[in-house]
Amino acid sequence: MTRAQPRRARGTVGHAYSALNLRLTLAGFGLVIMVLFAVLAFWADLAWLGVLCAIFAVVAVVDLVVIQRRRAARRREEPGVRHSLFE
Repeated sequence: MTRAQPRRARGTVGHAYSALNLRLTLAGFGLVIMVLFAVLAFWADLAWLGVLCAIFAVVAVVDLVVIQRRRAARRREEPGVRHSLFE
């Protein structure tokens, strides 16, 4: 069985197991969409759906914080190197 990421393996600064810039873009998109859906759900008196979307928005914020911390660590390890969206 081939896996994209070995079990319990952690990516390093030099060899990440995920494209951080792409993850940052997708998490930002998810945050905007979930906040918009939460507002629309509350406006339509669907409180349960609004709460669910708000929870997903909080998850996106946490993901954004984790991604930014990893990008900062990569920046400290590789000063002056610019990464594309897919690295």
